[in-house]
Amino acid sequence: MDIKAKINEIADKIKNDDNLKANFKNDPISVVENLIGVDLPNDQIEKIVDGIKAKISFDSIGDKLGGLFGKK
Repeated sequence: MDIKAKINEIADKIKNDDNLKANFKNDPISVVENLIGVDLPNDQIEKIVDGIKAKISFDSIGDKLGGLFGKK
């Protein structure tokens, strides 16, 4: 499994689905396990969750900065 690709894929799904986004905020481990379809130990899932949170935050900041410079 390419972890980086999976993180990007899951982050995109979460960003584009309001219900998924709300569920991710409440119970990120369960959401990630359901999306990848694999039951991994929580310490491994937590690393993936952290990567997804970072990706979503980074993309959100990029969108905001893009708006400052006339890009969207």
